[in-house]
Amino acid sequence: MEMFSEKKSGVNMELILIRHGLPEERYSEDGSPADPPLSTTGFEQAQKLADWMQATQIDRLYSSPMQRALQTAQPLAESKAIEIEVCEGVAEFDKKSRGYIPVEQLKERDYEAWVRLMNGQVGSHFPVFAKTVCDSLDEIVAENRGRRVAVTCHGGVINVWAAHVIGFEPKMFFGPNYTSINVFRASSAGKKSIVTLNEFVHLR
Repeated sequence: MEMFSEKKSGVNMELILIRHGLPEERYSEDGSPADPPLSTTGFEQAQKLADWMQATQIDRLYSSPMQRALQTAQPLAESKAIEIEVCEGVAEFDKKSRGYIPVEQLKERDYEAWVRLMNGQVGSHFPVFAKTVCDSLDEIVAENRGRRVAVTCHGGVINVWAAHVIGFEPKMFFGPNYTSINVFRASSAGKKSIVTLNEFVHLR
């Protein structure tokens, strides 16, 4: 039995946004992007995600080009015997940052910085990031009528797209769990809706 309901009449496609697993903390000494890989826990989360989605039909699998997203996609790609298609437009807003710290650790070490992040204060480039995300996901939706596709990406990407679908200004408004499943639908008439946000029963 599939974890998602069958597509109903008038529903054009289903878009599943999956946040990456837990990454390592990483800093780049030469100023290059940190781009951390998954931690041991992150790899375990990615495998649990793939196991949970084993009975779910996935027609195409996209991923952010960042390591933590690509590594999250790999077990799912192997389970489905499909290739990972890299989508540059769903990279996270911190893709050029020379340092990365998991959000939970940031909250413990620098609470004010965590509050700024949760309030969407992530830099003047955020509007450009948000437009790139929405344009990229709109393109994926348009290219996949009648299909169910998955995209391994990031918390910022999921927040921006969810806000876009709801109809308010793109911002950070909730904290998606690692490897959480966030499901959206788009009808043939262009109407978008949210099916579920932040589902991570596979980790419980």
